[in-house]
Amino acid sequence: MKTPVVLVTGFLGSGKTTLISELLARPELGDTAVIVNELGDVGIDHHLLRRVDERTVLLASGCVCCALRGDLADELRDLLDRRDAGEIPQFRRVVVETTGVADPTPIVNTLLSDPLVPHHYTLDTVVATVDGMHGLRGSESVKQVAAADTLVLTKPDLAEPVSLDALERELEALNPTAPALRVAFGNVEPELLLRGPEHDLERLPTSPSVEGEHAHEIHAVCLVLDEEVDWVAFGIWLTMLLQARGADVLRVKGLLDTGGEGPLLVNCVQHAVHPPVHLHGWPDEDHRSRLVVIGRGFTGEELEASLRAFCGAACPG
Repeated sequence: MKTPVVLVTGFLGSGKTTLISELLARPELGDTAVIVNELGDVGIDHHLLRRVDERTVLLASGCVCCALRGDLADELRDLLDRRDAGEIPQFRRVVVETTGVADPTPIVNTLLSDPLVPHHYTLDTVVATVDGMHGLRGSESVKQVAAADTLVLTKPDLAEPVSLDALERELEALNPTAPALRVAFGNVEPELLLRGPEHDLERLPTSPSVEGEHAHEIHAVCLVLDEEVDWVAFGIWLTMLLQARGADVLRVKGLLDTGGEGPLLVNCVQHAVHPPVHLHGWPDEDHRSRLVVIGRGFTGEELEASLRAFCGAACPG
């Protein structure tokens, strides 16, 4: 059975460390391994039990925390080897914390495309923290939000309610598929975060997006198709789109009606494409294909026209 990986990203000072520290204190997460960029930067000293070696500590909760000092794929494989050898405790999940200025896409790509990692691990979800006082700060934080399955709006106790409401609307426009949770001091129920991307699919818009003013160059558009979609034709179109537009397409997520009882879940972060998942049923009564594309330099009308033109008979106009 593959070990699920939870990727936690967020801009500098947005509360990643506080969130992870509080999660690790929960008894139900005692069988978790954590990979961080620098062990000394993580505020877990009050949970520290003992040091295993120069880069690993055991926490009082039972978690094992390792510093990432090289390649992530090597670190993940090493965790398995050390667990099998009895050098570290058994773990049931892995949490990976990025640096505050990291683009999460290369990490997602490692988890999905490395020759060996996907045989042992599966990317379960991406969580992004957003500073409730300062909002989005630069292109890095926008990319982190675009890649997320769940957003954690931190420091709500310090921010004005009106500004929080405005920030939530901004996040909704940027990534309409990701719920935003207001979380103070990292206090949140783990089950709200540790769940796969198939959750909250009812958030997918049920009507095409209307182009308007956006706070950022990057924005989200929604495509809605009434017709059954040919998966092979769609897969070729998506591949060509990602190849042609490169870094302009940050995220694609949606449900496709391919003729089965349930939809096909499509989920990718730039060129890192999750294996498609057949769901047992639709999240609501609307069984049309719905696709959210987050990026820049395109409109919903342009994407829909190219999809219909490429699919031909599978997506007639």
